[in-house]
Amino acid sequence: MPNTPTTIIEELASAARGVAALIVGDRRAVSYFDFSRRGLAGSFIAFLVATVFSAYVPLIGGSGQDGQISTGRLLLMAVFLFGVQIGFSALVLRQLNRLDGFVPYLVADNWATFFITAISTVLNAFGLAGDFALIAIGILVLVVEVNISRLIVTLSPWQIAMFLVAQLVGVAIGLIVIGLVFPLPADLLNAPAVTGQ
Repeated sequence: MPNTPTTIIEELASAARGVAALIVGDRRAVSYFDFSRRGLAGSFIAFLVATVFSAYVPLIGGSGQDGQISTGRLLLMAVFLFGVQIGFSALVLRQLNRLDGFVPYLVADNWATFFITAISTVLNAFGLAGDFALIAIGILVLVVEVNISRLIVTLSPWQIAMFLVAQLVGVAIGLIVIGLVFPLPADLLNAPAVTGQ
């Protein structure tokens, strides 16, 4: 049973150790997360803070430009994609008769999102968000997701594959829906980077 931190700072520090353990595949990762209702609420707060922070940092840093997608729209899109990912995750866990792993998955995934978003935001702020950094973050996310499935939810290898594929399908469907409901602004569509000109 995971220890229950008494303050938000303790919860943050414990979750940081848990995410670090997930990155290296340490089986003790489960002991660092709080899977109680309080822990679940804390992880959702961390997720929301990370999402809002990553949306507003470009504006604070002065890198927001005319023609970009508005911050409000970015936040709506992020919350929608998160909801779709969570929905597909719950469906697969239900099919596998492993809904007992849903809350632990949410807690660990929310905290992982918090710390990985913080890392990528810092890289962006220092102008280090090139292709190499993008690939490195992508690999990090994949490793963490596999280890959450393996160490936190305790799925078997084929169940992990089903779980990850379902999430990818859910996010892909979500992106299609976003493309239909929230089309890119005309300025972005006509930009050379988008049109390939």
